[in-house]
Amino acid sequence: MRIRKGDKVKVISGRSKGVESRVVSIDREAGKVVVEGVNTVTKHIRPSQKNPQGGRLEIDKPIDMSNVQVVCEACGKAARMGARVTADGTKERFCKKCGAGNGQISKAKN
Repeated sequence: MRIRKGDKVKVISGRSKGVESRVVSIDREAGKVVVEGVNTVTKHIRPSQKNPQGGRLEIDKPIDMSNVQVVCEACGKAARMGARVTADGTKERFCKKCGAGNGQISKAKN
């Protein structure tokens, strides 16, 4: 999928369905993304020198890439992204709903 770190995405399935938030990180080999505030779990931490008190920590865990859709910057709707070559030879992402460009993928080949 054409998802990047920092993209605004909408969760389309699962417990957090309908939530719109930013992508924190991507694991392309596993096909997973970490989205802010989605799939949050509580991790219990044992006391250590770094954290002498111990306690509980809220962590966002990865979800499958197929469960999110990129929100278009132009139309503001969750849509599929395509790739096209522009007139000057650069490759860009575009919204399949409104056709607006959503950022450059690669530079022009000379």
